Formats: sequence, structure tokens, C-alpha cells
Amino acid sequence: MADEETSFGSMVLNEMEGAVAALQSGIAAGPITPNVTPEEIRNYLTSRYDFRRTVPLDEVVADVEQMLQKWQVHVTHPRYFGLFNPSVTLASIVGDTLAAMYNPQLAAWRTSPAANEIERHTLGWLAAKFGFPANAVATFTSGGAEANLSAAIVALTRAFPDYGEGGLRALTGTPTIYVTGETNHSFNKVAHMTGLGRQALRVVATDCDLKMDLGDLARRVAEDRRNGFAPFMVAPTAGTTAAGVIDPLPEVARFCRDEGLWFHVDAAWGGAAIISPNLRHHLAGIESADSITCDAHKWFSVPMGAGMFFCRHPQAVAEAFHAETTYMPGKTAGPVLDPYTTSVQWSRRFIGLKLFLALAQHGESGYIEMIEHQTRMGDLLRESLACAGWRIVNRTPLPLVCFTRDGLDTAKFLAVLKERQIAWMAEVRLGNGDPVLRACVTSFRTTESDIKYVVSEMSRLIS
Repeated sequence: MADEETSFGSMVLNEMEGAVAALQSGIAAGPITPNVTPEEIRNYLTSRYDFRRTVPLDEVVADVEQMLQKWQVHVTHPRYFGLFNPSVTLASIVGDTLAAMYNPQLAAWRTSPAANEIERHTLGWLAAKFGFPANAVATFTSGGAEANLSAAIVALTRAFPDYGEGGLRALTGTPTIYVTGETNHSFNKVAHMTGLGRQALRVVATDCDLKMDLGDLARRVAEDRRNGFAPFMVAPTAGTTAAGVIDPLPEVARFCRDEGLWFHVDAAWGGAAIISPNLRHHLAGIESADSITCDAHKWFSVPMGAGMFFCRHPQAVAEAFHAETTYMPGKTAGPVLDPYTTSVQWSRRFIGLKLFLALAQHGESGYIEMIEHQTRMGDLLRESLACAGWRIVNRTPLPLVCFTRDGLDTAKFLAVLKERQIAWMAEVRLGNGDPVLRACVTSFRTTESDIKYVVSEMSRLIS
């Protein structure tokens, strides 16, 4: 049986390797941005798929692939400089395929021992890189939003013992969370979903580099306490979405420790830098966090969705997500945790296999090279733009560049950039400033020639 399974897995890999390479080559040589309307796609689907007649699977697959190639922004293109959507490794694609084929259910350890232990092993490696203790709890999530939600739920449970059973009505004060205007807006949803209400978010001022202002944080916490609120959580970011900013983690850590507040670091993108010898010092202070969000489907270059939640307080996690029911297997003896009792999700896919396979194939050194290569490409983009007369308006060691020039109409410029398939970039406002261009190197396949081509073509557009 084992030989047959190994043979089947090898067959999948062999079939995929050539197909993925051909697809990647085709995407790199083709357009980045589609030109299509909702009506065009809807009419196409309606005319072909009413689901009353059957269609041969190979025909449907070919048709869907054609639609994806034709009607999609190709985020794996080496000149896609958009949000944190990466090119993906072959190993991670195979991992997703194997997970779908075997379809393990990871809610309970007993039903999927191998899958649960593979995830525990993989998460333990990264938890150690973050400086977390061996007994820290870590789980794969659907993404960063779920990981941030997990952090808020665990922090509430630990800060307010009556929250779990009595809800917010059992508390004497209104809990408050401290973020900045650069914080990912998933926290707005988190505040809504936990019942805190969006008004429970306190937006702390930022300094000239868009980093959390410690003085304003201290002032807001003190003011809230005087007014009867109950501050419980501060959530700085390690690599903001708009500008790649890393908040002052050591200072925030000390403040939270002194004030008895939960210190959660949203490192959904930038957290991967912890494995890089050249970058990890920028994340100093993250080892003191109570919890961390990090997304493998960002800078670890695996397919959506693969978020991760890390927490140094196992008892708080157990209290927040405990569950008992007769239709689930009883607790397994030994030092194991059933994921449905330690996470937001109940039934869950084998999310971690794609990261495990990619790490096993490329090794830590291979991942360091991928991350540092993208960082070098970001530095090259920054330097090339400055030499071409563009003004850089953000400061970050990460490969994200925000830039502009006098008199630039960013919306019109981006429209031409996409129409001519030069690159995919975004428009962003930093603080209260005017719109600027945002370019982030998200692909380990981006080369120096890609960077030079983009900057050269952009200079032609404004000449």
C-alpha cells in the first residue's frame, strides 16, 4: 500500500512540474491585467453552465483554466507589484493537491494524527524563530483576519474572566484596543465580530515615518482609564499594508508590560523576515509578544489561504476555545491538543502541508534566499526610481516602495501603466497626504531586468 501511495504522489509531482513551469512561463510573457466587465463573464457562464446538462470534466477544466488565464490579474507575474499576493512554489502547489486528495479532517488529533503532527512541527519551527517558548500554542488559520480575531478573543478571555460565559454585558467597563491609522482594517471587523463595537478601537497617532507614537498611546490609555474604559490590547504592525512600516516593537512591548496590556503583533506580511539574518533585527521586540499573526500565503510564497496564529499563553487559548461534545472523539492521551478546542475553526483543512513541503524542499537557506532576493529587488526599485527623479515617501527595510512626483495624477498614470501591461501597482494615501503610487515586490521570480524595464517605461510615460 505504501509503495502505491508513493507512486501516486510521484505521479502527481511529475505531471505538475512541467505543467506549472509552462504556466509560469506563459504568465510571465503575457498580460498582467485583464480587460473585462462583470456582464461579459456572467453572460459567458450563463450560456454554458446551467447545470442541467453534464459536461466532460476535461472540457470544464480546460474552459475554467482559459477563464483564469484571460480574466484575472496575474498576481504571480514578476511585474505584479501589488498587494501581498506572491508567486507560489511548486512544492506548495503539490501540498494543496495532496491535502485535497486525502481530505483529512484536522478538528481532532485522533482522526488525523499525521496531518496534525506535520502542522505542529512546522508551526513549532517558526514559533521558535519568533522566540516563543516550546509550550506556545500555534494554529493555521484561513488568513490574517482570523488570526487577529483569535488574538482578540484570547486577550479578552485572559483580561476579563467573565467574558467567556457572560459576554460583554458581564464586564464593568468597555474594553478598548489600540491601533494606528496604518493598521490592517481587519481589526474593524474583529471589533464588530467580538461584540466590542467598532468604537472600541482607539486610533493612536503616528510619527513622521507612520510608526505608532508611544506618547499618544500612553495618553490615550490613561485617558480611557480615567473615563471608565478598560484598555486590554495594543496591536502594532510589523509591515503595514500601505507602506511596509514596522512599529516600534521593543517600546510597545515595554509599555504593554508596564501597563498590563496584551501585546499582539500583526506580522502577517513582515513576520517572514524573522528567518533572514539581514532583516530579523528589524523585528526586535516581537519575541515579547503575547500573540503574533503571520501569513504563510504572503512572504512564505504558498497558495491562499494559510494564515498562522501564535500565542505564548496555552491556558488562555484553552479557555477561549474550549469545547465538549459527545460526537467528537474523546481527548487523546498524551501531550496533544485537538485543534477544534484551541482555535476559531472547527472542521479544518490540512492548511499547513503546503508550507511543510516547501520548507522541506527549499530548506531554511532556500527561503532566506527568496526573501532576501525580493528585498534586494525592492532596494533596486527604490534606488532606480530615485535616480529617475521620483520622490520616495515611505521608509521601510522591506520591499515596498511608495513614491510620486510633482503634478502626478496617480489614477491616470496607473490606468496607463495597466493598459500598457507595464506593471501592476496601486494607489495609496499615507496619513492625510495626497495619493501616491505603491509598489511591492511580491514574487521571488522578479528580476533586475523586470525592475529596470518598469522604471524605464514609467520614465517614458512622464517624459
